[in-house]
Amino acid sequence: MTQGSLLRQILEYENRHDPYPLYAELRKTPVLNEDDGAYVVSTYDEVLTLLHDPRVSSDSRNMTQPAGIDLQDQQQDEETTLPPSFIRLDPPEHDRLRRLTNTSFGPPHEPHRVHEMRGELGGIVSDLIGGIGGTDRIDLVEQFSYPFPVTVICRLLGVPREDESRFHGWADTLAASLDPMPGQDPTERDRRTQKARTELGMYLAGLIEERRKKPQKDMLSELATLKGPDGSLSTMELLSTAALLLVAGHETTVNLITNGMLTLLRNPQVLERLRTDPNLSVPLVEELLRFEPPVQLVPNRTTLADIEIAGVTIPKGASLWLVVAAGNRDPLRFEDPDRFDPDRQDNRHLGFGSGVHSCFGAPLARLEAQIALSELARRLVNPRLLEDPPEYRQNAVLRGPRHLPVACDDIRP
Repeated sequence: MTQGSLLRQILEYENRHDPYPLYAELRKTPVLNEDDGAYVVSTYDEVLTLLHDPRVSSDSRNMTQPAGIDLQDQQQDEETTLPPSFIRLDPPEHDRLRRLTNTSFGPPHEPHRVHEMRGELGGIVSDLIGGIGGTDRIDLVEQFSYPFPVTVICRLLGVPREDESRFHGWADTLAASLDPMPGQDPTERDRRTQKARTELGMYLAGLIEERRKKPQKDMLSELATLKGPDGSLSTMELLSTAALLLVAGHETTVNLITNGMLTLLRNPQVLERLRTDPNLSVPLVEELLRFEPPVQLVPNRTTLADIEIAGVTIPKGASLWLVVAAGNRDPLRFEDPDRFDPDRQDNRHLGFGSGVHSCFGAPLARLEAQIALSELARRLVNPRLLEDPPEYRQNAVLRGPRHLPVACDDIRP
């Protein structure tokens, strides 16, 4: 195994079910210069430092050389017809858009919005588990972890209940573009994806205009009517933000819940603890974010100046890859890092990133996972894996099982 080939191996599908040995090999060279010129950083302290370094750009307009290994279908641009969302911008543009969006999502303006959704989230989870039906073969992805977060996003934005099924359809198509099936006709896939983007954009634009005329108690109404020191969101900026919430928020939460349930089924003693003590869900989700993070890599960032780190000078204009999942298992930062331990102390993981681009939806994703996993543990009687490892999705960045077949003896009320 040559060092220069490690990133390519990580991106190969055959290593999707267990990339962690490759991450361990990668950490032997904390800052690795790939054959094509990309720099790959994999150790905790170095990844954390670069996540906070203002000389690292998230804006593709700053790229001055090829973007390193081609992700091909690993990462699709869900916003080709829209301006970039704030996660793909640098300060000050990023800061303005993020502040505007945060006024209707979290502290200090809406400190209770996520917390007040707890009852509604619990109701959605209960309905999904109650609707599973037969117990000899349950696909937890298709029947639970996939529909749950998109329903939550609909409720958060204020999509009318009668339109939720249409929203689910668009989400399905956009998600498929992030995780293409082998052998699929790319032209046909791109056609369907663009059609879904267009229809979703037209629907949201109409809903935004309705909310501007007649605001309701939902996030879309607040964003559509917002005026403050940072100005207001244009319709196109608001559409980009809504698309970000749908695609980024949905895909990461699906993986967090699915990876979480897979890990619990592999650790039945922890699953039993969670069944009897739902309060364990809080530290347990934090450990899952360290142990099996839904986002494994932060690819194709650009350096705006020469940056010296770990004895290596990364030149200005270089393509930079931050392997947060490798940093999360760095033995210099975490004791016994390959052990799943929900009682772990000082668990400052990189599961939601860090710095100005730390995950905007982290409070909601945490709560969704806590409620979902504790209810699955409580209600599924003697759950067990039917395939291990399960079939994984193609995507190496947003890593998680495509399906998670499980059987159980019964479902508790």
